[in-house]
Amino acid sequence: MGMHVFKLPDIGEGVVEGEVVQWHVSVGDAVKEDDPIVDVMTDKATVTIPSPVSGVVSSLNGEAGDMIAVGSALVEFDSEDTPPAAEPVAAA
Repeated sequence: MGMHVFKLPDIGEGVVEGEVVQWHVSVGDAVKEDDPIVDVMTDKATVTIPSPVSGVVSSLNGEAGDMIAVGSALVEFDSEDTPPAAEPVAAA
């Protein structure tokens, strides 16, 4: 398993931050890719952010009411989907 840090994605329309409305997961929860993890409200709309990977939630960054900047760490997962580090190529 590897660590996957998921950052708040660009929600579009010039939005630079969003308010955490409600978490759908807790630390220790197992999630599958595309499961809803959090609702984020912007000045334009409230959107549900899906999980980018399957894994176990290891950290939630922010509580309901907190403002999170686009590009900031939102959730950390222990994930089997995290690509392994590049292996060195053996010299021939």
